[in-house]
Amino acid sequence: MRLQSSPVPSVLLPLLLLPLLLGLCSGTSFPSNINIGGLFPTGSHEYEVFRFALAQHQDVPKLVPQVDMVDTGSSFAMTYAFCSQFSKGVYAIMGLYDRRTVNMLMSFCGSLHVCFVTPSFPVQTNNQFVLQLRPQLQEPLMALLEHFYWTKFVYMYSSDSGLSVLQRILDTAAEHSWQVTSVNLDTLTEAAFIKLLTDLDYKKDFQIIIDCELERLNSILNLIAAQRRNLKNYHYILANLGFMDLNMTEFQKLGPNVTGFQLMNRSDPAVEKINQDWLDFDSKDLKLARRRLKYTGALTYDGVSVMATAFQNLRRQRIDISRRGNAGECLANPPAPWGQGIDIQRALQQVRLEGLTGWVQFDERGHRTNYTLNVMELTHIGPRKIGYWNERRGYVNTAVYKPVVEEFHGLQNRTYIVTTILEAPYMMLRKNHEQFEGNERYEGYCAELAAEIAKHVGFVYRLELVGDGKYGARDSETKMWNGMVGELVYGKADVAVAPLTITLVREQVIDFTKPFMSLGISIMIKKPTKSKPGVFSFLDPLAYEIWMCIVFAYIGVSVVLFLVSRFSPYEWQGDDSDDEDETLPSSASRRALPTSSSELSPGYSQNQNQNQNQQKDKETPEYTNDFGIFNSLWFSLGAFMQQGCDISPRSLSGRIVGGVWWFFTLIIISSYTANLAAFLTVERMVSPIESAEDLAKQTEIAYGTLDGGSTKEFFRRSKIAVFEKMWSYMRSADPTVFVKNTNEGVIRVRKSKGKYAYLLESSMNEYIEQRKPCDTMKVGGNLDSKGYGVATPKGSALRIPVNLAVLKLNEQAVLDKLKNKWWYDKGECGHKDSGRKVSS
Repeated sequence: MRLQSSPVPSVLLPLLLLPLLLGLCSGTSFPSNINIGGLFPTGSHEYEVFRFALAQHQDVPKLVPQVDMVDTGSSFAMTYAFCSQFSKGVYAIMGLYDRRTVNMLMSFCGSLHVCFVTPSFPVQTNNQFVLQLRPQLQEPLMALLEHFYWTKFVYMYSSDSGLSVLQRILDTAAEHSWQVTSVNLDTLTEAAFIKLLTDLDYKKDFQIIIDCELERLNSILNLIAAQRRNLKNYHYILANLGFMDLNMTEFQKLGPNVTGFQLMNRSDPAVEKINQDWLDFDSKDLKLARRRLKYTGALTYDGVSVMATAFQNLRRQRIDISRRGNAGECLANPPAPWGQGIDIQRALQQVRLEGLTGWVQFDERGHRTNYTLNVMELTHIGPRKIGYWNERRGYVNTAVYKPVVEEFHGLQNRTYIVTTILEAPYMMLRKNHEQFEGNERYEGYCAELAAEIAKHVGFVYRLELVGDGKYGARDSETKMWNGMVGELVYGKADVAVAPLTITLVREQVIDFTKPFMSLGISIMIKKPTKSKPGVFSFLDPLAYEIWMCIVFAYIGVSVVLFLVSRFSPYEWQGDDSDDEDETLPSSASRRALPTSSSELSPGYSQNQNQNQNQQKDKETPEYTNDFGIFNSLWFSLGAFMQQGCDISPRSLSGRIVGGVWWFFTLIIISSYTANLAAFLTVERMVSPIESAEDLAKQTEIAYGTLDGGSTKEFFRRSKIAVFEKMWSYMRSADPTVFVKNTNEGVIRVRKSKGKYAYLLESSMNEYIEQRKPCDTMKVGGNLDSKGYGVATPKGSALRIPVNLAVLKLNEQAVLDKLKNKWWYDKGECGHKDSGRKVSS
């Protein structure tokens, strides 16, 4: 019997082969090419690194780029490019965003389940489909602030990356009572930023945080360096992860303290190898050589590595990531999320690798975690590592600092710039200076002082004249310093050896040594012409007021003497006083005669009366007074002239008046005689000005100071009434009473014919007084007391050695010898006190 084959096995055969076919299908369904989208600005460094990274990762599955060059700040352009790439079936997108487009991208990624891997600034979000390669800086920055004990600082930020950090700083400041000044850099123009720098310098806000992108940070540092300020008091913290990517060559010359963060470890051999491959990538087609890899480029490279590793893991796990349905419509309403997008998101989030930016790992929100940042500082030889920060240990300081003295000795090999100003006798050009070079062209007090200081300290220097010819003052509008002070503040010079006055406002921005010369503000006028004795020179011993008082006293005494003599009977006498006593009866008898005659007969009485009247007219004597008005004047004049007179008072009252007048004339004539000889034999100089008060109370003689110097600043700040009045006059005078330099002021004094007084330091006044044509003089005392000092920038290593050198020169009397040499030994007008006004 023949057995027939059963149909069952033929039916079961496909079922038996199905698992094998499914396995084969599942192994071959994973694509060998993975389309990766890219959204980059045209010509960006990140795009070039993206191309380089894709060329480096050629493993299966191969990443195939679908790149759109787009304006990352335009929402419309970014939306169009994103939807275009999504419709082309990309599996993930890498690119950059802007603060104006970040929210749009997050919305699309969350709705469509499309992963977006970015090296852009991190944002606070829970969108798991946005993987942020750049680590957040809030915690490392707060750790540095606590380490440096900053409680008052300025935070400059860009709106792109700084808002989240600003919020954290303000929250912490509220808890710890910090004083934080926030500045949005996006709202400032270049002129406004320069004014901001001036305000910070004026307010002494020396602790500054700058948080912005690499290119913007480079431009800010260059702008600060262009101001040529002295930054040795400043401490900057650069809230950026590319400290070694910054160009700080010019900024470094100003001596600031700079701290920052470095994400890439450039000393790692693996990083250095990839960086060399990057420099050699497409080098034949480049017109210019490539620059080394920036930290944003390193983040982009690590992003490509993360993508390659994630898709390799998906292929190894045989997970289906094919696109199905209407997932290609990004603007569908309602949105249709891609079902396999969550698998890709998990694969990307689970990647762990060691990249160019250190350990790469993401948390559940797509943020970097478990990363380490190197903390760097800028030194005179370049950047160096001073510590590191990680999540587990926080900030760890690893720096070892050397003493400042060692730093100075290490800088002795350089040539220091000594700024000065042409001002006789401090600094002058030699008569044949064209035949000399370098410091030998100059002579003077400060030229020798600089040589002595350099010899004691032991450094090489070069004298350079200040560019604008000014000593140094702060402009009230721009707040910028000019003159020698400005050159020290802005790093153009290392030392200033000149007649530079030590003042409070200057001491706030530069350092001074102990004074090498003490002085004060004095008044210079043109020397008055010497007066010779004239016709009325005999009146000079006494003042005009005294002479007038003598005249009135003379007239007054004469009148009093006349009146006293009139009222006193002892001053009256007859023509013949002897006969009167014998022949004439007394006045009482004369008065009694008419009474006795009444007893006689009437006829006899009438005849007798007629005879008496006739006899009285002939024989009665007249009574006279010697002290009439003219004789009184004559008596007073004779007594005053020490010559006497032929009459003298007889009454007691008259003699008292005469005695007082004699005593008065004795004193006056003695004083007059004592001074008359001196006034007639000595030629005198009559000065119209004796003090600052004399200047202030008149307007005929103009007076002014050097424009842009400490003398002008003294009057501007003075609260003394006299000096305030003088400043009010000088400020409003037309034409201006201020001069550009001392030489101009001296010339103006000499040519003004006594109508201009120049206010300057007493030492310079004394020097000019000893110079030909010997026609100026110092009047009055000094208006204040101050000193000249050698100046150095704030924090300069030269300050202490130079200060000790000045003290040593003072103790050795070298400074006194120098002053005598250049002031009096070389004088051209005789003894230093000659020509001074003789006191009257």
